[in-house]
Amino acid sequence: MKLTIERTALLVSLNHVQSVVERRNTIPILSHVQIEATGDGVRFRATDLELAVVENCAAMVETPGMATAPAHTLYDIVRKLPDGSDIQLSLDVERRRLNLQSGRSRFALACLPNEDFPTIEDDELPHRFSLPVATARTLLERTKFAISTEETRYYLNGIYVHATEDGSHVRAVATDGHRLARFEMEAPAGAEALPGVIIPRKAVNEIHKLLGDAGGNMEVSVGETRIRFSIGDTVLTSKLIDGTFPDYERVIPSGNDKRMDVDARVFLAAVDRVSTISTEKSRAVKMALQNERMTLSANSPDAGSASEEVIVSYEADDMEIGFNSKYLMDVASQIDGETAIFELADSNSPTLIRDADDASALYVLMPMRV
Repeated sequence: MKLTIERTALLVSLNHVQSVVERRNTIPILSHVQIEATGDGVRFRATDLELAVVENCAAMVETPGMATAPAHTLYDIVRKLPDGSDIQLSLDVERRRLNLQSGRSRFALACLPNEDFPTIEDDELPHRFSLPVATARTLLERTKFAISTEETRYYLNGIYVHATEDGSHVRAVATDGHRLARFEMEAPAGAEALPGVIIPRKAVNEIHKLLGDAGGNMEVSVGETRIRFSIGDTVLTSKLIDGTFPDYERVIPSGNDKRMDVDARVFLAAVDRVSTISTEKSRAVKMALQNERMTLSANSPDAGSASEEVIVSYEADDMEIGFNSKYLMDVASQIDGETAIFELADSNSPTLIRDADDASALYVLMPMRV
């Protein structure tokens, strides 16, 4: 194998594949990226057995072939080479080394046998549809912050995606038991019968990175146990979480009769300031609601106290309710419009939060004692 590739193109490709590779591996080959040079260019593959990524890249291939190399080491070398330089990769079969040459720099990286690299399955997945990259990015950003990190409830460690009963919309839901985020969009052609699947947290984060500043469309293929995303020259395949997502509709309140409208940016900044004083893990902030006014407050035995008044639109009975300030800020930061709508019942019941300018997303926050 022998090829020449431009440094920036190689860096982008390696950045996509190396992030899938775990830094600590009990199986040595999983720390490597597989490099396949063909007449059409070069293909990079990486996997952790749960997630696999394949990236195609243009290159001048002198001798087709295949090799493996330590993913993170190779990425770090390329990252430190001068911008705009050309890089030559060649395989020394006898010494089992991948030689890298760029200008006056020379590296020889230890290879592992190609036959040890896991086969990445490429079978057909029955449910296939396409959606704009911008929509996919919004779907992930509106929900992924609420994914649970508690491993015991593994079925909450991802985003639940499914088609509605009438097939008109696709919903994405994430919850950790303290907060819930739901995003809804019109079902793309081919997604009308999409079954309920749970996309793992790592796959969600990798897809979000790949979307980046990309444009165009993303192709999605879904089967019973796996999901595949195709974005430009990159294909990422992930196993789905094998579990049953809870009936999230039960925790979305429908009878909250107290409504508060507040400037989302003003609210976010005020919560951020007041929560500075709250040093404990819960970072509790209390909201005291009165006619056209909300007082945010926090108290800490060690640091002291803080309060700030915010002008709101509120005409219901006076009430006080406490929330985890980080959860409040996570939700408020998802409000792109000017106004956030809070629908409340009482200090012990879940609160519904919406964007006044965007009906596609809703959020539920559980209160806490303050």
